[in-house]
Amino acid sequence: MADGAYILDLVLRLPVVLFALTIHEFMHAWTAYKCGDDTAYRMGRVTLNPLPHLDLIGTLALMFAPIGWAKPVPIQPMNFRRPRRDDILVSGAGIAANFALGIACGLALRFAADPLAGTGRLGALFLFLLYMGCFINFGLAVFNLLPVPPLDGSHILGHLLPRRLAARYALFRRKAAMALVGLIVVNYFLSDALGFSPLGYPILRLVRLFAGADWA
Repeated sequence: MADGAYILDLVLRLPVVLFALTIHEFMHAWTAYKCGDDTAYRMGRVTLNPLPHLDLIGTLALMFAPIGWAKPVPIQPMNFRRPRRDDILVSGAGIAANFALGIACGLALRFAADPLAGTGRLGALFLFLLYMGCFINFGLAVFNLLPVPPLDGSHILGHLLPRRLAARYALFRRKAAMALVGLIVVNYFLSDALGFSPLGYPILRLVRLFAGADWA
């Protein structure tokens, strides 16, 4: 019975994961196109069809773990009308989209929970999808904000730092291939030592803030 419930949970989670990843990459590609770079557009990435965006391993990771990813959107910053500003906008667009979806799902949970509580399985299914939408979208947004290459936060921070620090940070970005793996490993051991996940804590706080204390 428990195995059946687990499988059902994964099946129901899949469309939420696909949409969260797709909207994230779509917003990167669409914003780049609007800023003057049509590289992603020509490669078919300005689309809400999930197939061009998905990375198999990254999608499976988000299904079974608190992290995940899609195929990076190819951009050519030299095509931007204002390269520094536009690169920040493109990097932040996916994060903003996931934050917006997380907020929308959270507020829907807050106001729909009581009316749907007595509506049976259909209502329970809808609440579960809203909860997963809230949790997964906030998770993607928070994770991508981290200033660790190759995450979006590293692009944003690199442009916001003073020139001298930005040069040092750019050097770090080029040599930081294992930094993200290291961060995940450190988070794992800290989670075991502290009894909670440092990376998961802000996600749960956001879920609590918008959906209410009953959901986090």
